[in-house]
Amino acid sequence: MPTLTRTPLQPGGRPLAGARGQRVLWAVWLGALVLVTGGMLAVHAALDKAHVALVYLLVVLGGSSRGGRVLGLGLAVVAFLCFNFFFIPPYHTLAIAEPLDWLVLAAFLVTAVVAAQLLARARAEAHAARQRAAEIDRLSVLGAETLNAGRAEEALAAIAGVIRATLKVARCEIYLRGDGDDAGSAIALVGEAGVEAPAPAEPATYAGAPLVEWVATSGRPVIERDDGTVRIGDGPGGEGPPLEFTNVRTLLVPLRVRDRSVGVLRIAHSAALTLDRAQERFVSALSYYAALGAERVRLVAAAERADALRQADKLKDALLASVSHDLRTPLTTIKALAHDIGAEGDERAVTIEEEADRLNRFVAALLDLSRLTGGALTVSPELNAAEDLIGAALQRVSGLLAGRAVNASLDASDPLLLGRFDFVHALRALVNLIENALRYSPSDAAVDVSVRRAGDALEFTVADRGPGVPSAERDRIFEPFYRPAGSPPDAGGAGLGLSIARRLAEVQGGAVMHQPREGGGSLFVLRLPAADLSELRADGGSEASPGSSRGSL
Repeated sequence: MPTLTRTPLQPGGRPLAGARGQRVLWAVWLGALVLVTGGMLAVHAALDKAHVALVYLLVVLGGSSRGGRVLGLGLAVVAFLCFNFFFIPPYHTLAIAEPLDWLVLAAFLVTAVVAAQLLARARAEAHAARQRAAEIDRLSVLGAETLNAGRAEEALAAIAGVIRATLKVARCEIYLRGDGDDAGSAIALVGEAGVEAPAPAEPATYAGAPLVEWVATSGRPVIERDDGTVRIGDGPGGEGPPLEFTNVRTLLVPLRVRDRSVGVLRIAHSAALTLDRAQERFVSALSYYAALGAERVRLVAAAERADALRQADKLKDALLASVSHDLRTPLTTIKALAHDIGAEGDERAVTIEEEADRLNRFVAALLDLSRLTGGALTVSPELNAAEDLIGAALQRVSGLLAGRAVNASLDASDPLLLGRFDFVHALRALVNLIENALRYSPSDAAVDVSVRRAGDALEFTVADRGPGVPSAERDRIFEPFYRPAGSPPDAGGAGLGLSIARRLAEVQGGAVMHQPREGGGSLFVLRLPAADLSELRADGGSEASPGSSRGSL
């Protein structure tokens, strides 16, 4: 297949075959100049110098319009010499006797050169206009192909087909860049069109990485030349020398959208090819369309994954709710039977009751999680004292202490701390945080519970001396069913406590956060909306007061 270079045109507008076509044009127009000279010599007596100049000028203009600037200038010089030699006295010599004849010859030469230049410029502009029209036609074809494609992958294949057909190359590929860092999965083939090009024995690499992946990562175009060398072009920041598109075996262009690399366009041919400026512009324009197509594929895939996750999440919530409700009845029956067996003196009944209670707590946590996820949990904020909430939480976890210490403290500067929250749900959240601290703290380390006012919120802090949480996992610990790495299979919980505590706080306008504790351990902070003493007076003091009956729950 011939290389992709521009070639001259015959008088009929058809391309000639390189140097041979140029030789034919020169022979034709020099022959025309000889014939014209012979004809004028035959009627020399009847001709004036102006007539000779006009006839020669017509030949120069004709040669320029068909053969270009070089042929036009060459004909002008030859015509100038013939004019002087045959038609300016003394004849058959290049000497000039009359000074006015110098003016005639100079005027002819200048007019011929200027005319050749103007015709060459007009011819080049016409050629550029035809190329732009052809590019517009190709882009319109590309638009039609991509609009007719039902799927994003089909649109990319259509773009690859248009590029291959326009450049007449053996192979055109569009690769997508994945989200991971794995070299095997980061780049995936999406579209391919045309005849298979001979593949190299070894995949091309650069800087230790596959060449396609390196281009996607660096955002810099690369050319593999016919001699096996690799040339690297400008990057996103303008670094690197400009590429010369000559003797190209493979061209790799990064596909970028909003300053982010989304893939690679790879053009390969079985023989060396050379791209002219128009073809370079075409590849640049088409690479942007290919980048948009690659981004469309990525967005469609992300939307499909998100939809699949939403459907799976709905199914999970429905399954959890159904299983939780269905487990309540048999658990009640098992506990009642265990109680009856225990009354007969069988000590194993105590173990059965304990395990049934544990399973019942797990079912209750599943129900709470499904209600929180589905938005079915009702919240009734009321005015409550922080002291009452801490007292109720300590009473609730007293059965789990087994001799361990839980230290509670209030802010000495403001002993009466009030908040407006749902007492039952806030109690559940605080109890979950304390139970989590007891579960992961050493048996000889105390758990500290404190409360203070920070702006418009109450902050209940549960501090432990456990192993702490790595920074990379500080958000994951609040995911349902999460367990720290290396924890035993039975750590005393199902991994729902922190997730439920955060969601119970969020439905009340609060939050649960984690912070590392100085000296080792973790700080879990429960934030709930605070209230002022004026609100207590406005409510008549009936909803909350220090030492109210709620503190004994």
